Amino acid sequence: MPMSVRLDPALEEKVSQEARRRGVSKSEFVKDAIERALGLKDPGKLLDLVRSGKPMGDPDASTNVSAKVKARLRAKRAA
Repeated sequence: MPMSVRLDPALEEKVSQEARRRGVSKSEFVKDAIERALGLKDPGKLLDLVRSGKPMGDPDASTNVSAKVKARLRAKRAA
């Protein structure tokens, strides 16, 4: 859903610079900032999870990647 927000020129320039530095669009940067402010995204929790050493997601996801990609491409070509 589109949303319009007015920023003073100095703040808009800082947003533009930081978005460029991170290699993302201004929209993506602002959405990320809003998610963090609302507590929907917590980088600290993710860092704790990574440092815990517990398996995250599918542990076999990075095995035989080449074969999996080739199989998907062949299936897509056949369809």
